[in-house]
Amino acid sequence: MPAANLVSAEALTVVHGSRTLLDRVSLGVSEGDRIGVVGRNGDGKSTLLRLLTKQQEPDGGRVTHTGGLRLGMLSQSDPLPPGATVREAVLGDAAEHAWASQSRVRDVVAGLLGDLDASDVGGLDTVVSTLSGGQRRRVALAGLLAADPTGEGDLLVLDEPTNHLDVEGVDWLARHLRTRWAQGSGALLVVTHDRWFLDAVCERVWEVHDGVVDPYDGGYAAYVLTRAERARVAAVTEERRQNLLRKELAWLRRGAPARTSKPRFRIDAANALIEDVPPLRDSVELARMATTRLGKDVVDLEDVSLSYGPRRLLDHVTWRLGPGDRVGVVGVNGAGKSTVLGLVNGTVAPDAGRVKRGRTVVVATLSQEVRELDEVGELRALEAVDKVASHVRLGDRDVPAGQLLERLGFTAQRAWTRVDDLSGGERRRLQLLRLLMAEPNVLLLDEPTNDLDTDTLAAVEDLLDGWPGTLVVVSHDRYLLERITDRQVALLGDGTVRDLPGGVEEYLQRRAAAKAAQVAAPAGGATGAARERPAADGAAVRAARKEMARVERQLDKLARTEERLHAELAERATDVSAVTELDGRLRALVAEREELEQVWLEVSELVE
Repeated sequence: MPAANLVSAEALTVVHGSRTLLDRVSLGVSEGDRIGVVGRNGDGKSTLLRLLTKQQEPDGGRVTHTGGLRLGMLSQSDPLPPGATVREAVLGDAAEHAWASQSRVRDVVAGLLGDLDASDVGGLDTVVSTLSGGQRRRVALAGLLAADPTGEGDLLVLDEPTNHLDVEGVDWLARHLRTRWAQGSGALLVVTHDRWFLDAVCERVWEVHDGVVDPYDGGYAAYVLTRAERARVAAVTEERRQNLLRKELAWLRRGAPARTSKPRFRIDAANALIEDVPPLRDSVELARMATTRLGKDVVDLEDVSLSYGPRRLLDHVTWRLGPGDRVGVVGVNGAGKSTVLGLVNGTVAPDAGRVKRGRTVVVATLSQEVRELDEVGELRALEAVDKVASHVRLGDRDVPAGQLLERLGFTAQRAWTRVDDLSGGERRRLQLLRLLMAEPNVLLLDEPTNDLDTDTLAAVEDLLDGWPGTLVVVSHDRYLLERITDRQVALLGDGTVRDLPGGVEEYLQRRAAAKAAQVAAPAGGATGAARERPAADGAAVRAARKEMARVERQLDKLARTEERLHAELAERATDVSAVTELDGRLRALVAEREELEQVWLEVSELVE
């Protein structure tokens, strides 16, 4: 039975000034779709979402919704009532026992706001007008997801939902969206530049570009492979066309048709398409070049301690950066990631211990705000780069500034735009290029992916692949970290810097274990409804802890079973009878899990 069509768009046309954003675009969203929308900044991704949700009227064409469509949308500027509290914005007027008894709502509150008390945003009774932009964004997303506790909404539309989420938050959101609907039901349409998230959640990709929307099957990885193959076929087709034109011209000149054999082309599979591509980085050669430029000593943090107010960010930490090291830094918010960069570049001094730098070290830092561009705001983009250097040596060759600007997505017109008139993403790209033109040998990047689209991110990564030096990247972008760094370290909020041999996945496992231990440990004080009850006696608390441990073991077992069922569903997606049987088992398992979670919640109140 074909999936029900939820949204249909016919011949959509949108003109902005003299530019056509969408040119007679027709497409649809069906039940069961999980669609990611990608494209360059300004090409019309958010416009497409507004059209499909009927928040904007097209200049031409029409959008139709199926009758009774239940739709939820997160836009990039979701307004929250300024006088409302976090509780009101997320949970409405629901009583505590009412929302706390719903496992999905509890999961949303804890996953996006820190815990059931929303400690990451100052508590449930915090007024939203006092929150930062990132905190308000998480509150708006939590409110949208919690407003449909049963997950029965037909269509969820999200515009950049991963903005302001850390690695854990993105991982939680991906897991939530994968399990929010039963197989084949509900629909998701999401604009995001987070490539790991696209691969984890989406089963189709729409690329918005040059007034059209091109569909691709699969997540981000499949999209990249298919687009590369399409580009290759297009190049072959154009070459064939040019050959035909040259033959026609030769025939006209000679008066007889050319007698040449037609070239044969073969469409290769995805693996064959990339098998001759050189490795991303020649790590040995880059390390050799980095040692030549840097020597053996780069930056060493020796027995360093540092506090910020009452918080101990680093506690007797020793951490060494060598020539050619490429290190990604992850950690909980407030753990001191940007502070560590400050220690490396010398803008922050430790309370104890010492920071030792090599004599030849030249550090450059890409800050989050890129305020360094304010002093060249009156210059054109190319002039701002030329002011630093006219060319730079990448690997074994010299590259001119104009060519690098083009590689980072600056057209000839944008290269001559005033720096003050550039967008946030363009400013970030420009400042990164200015830093590279200064030829530092230690490069520190603090959240470099902000405001960058997927194509630009790929260009930045390509540029950094050939850069010889020591690289330290602080980012919530899991794809970027695993793409351009060779190892990752974590700041877990306990004053240490821990190596992560297992990468970001190991960090998520460590954080999950820490949270589980925190939940299992006796709470420091009662919250919520527990404040209204007398404390349980010692025997009852011990019994409650024992019951909690039993329930947690069962939940772990159910989680493994659920994961296995999802894998079976993916493997047997074309077997209708098997899918029906597996879906029934999955629904029963989810119901059992929710019952156990309710038991855990009730028992945990005795422990608090």
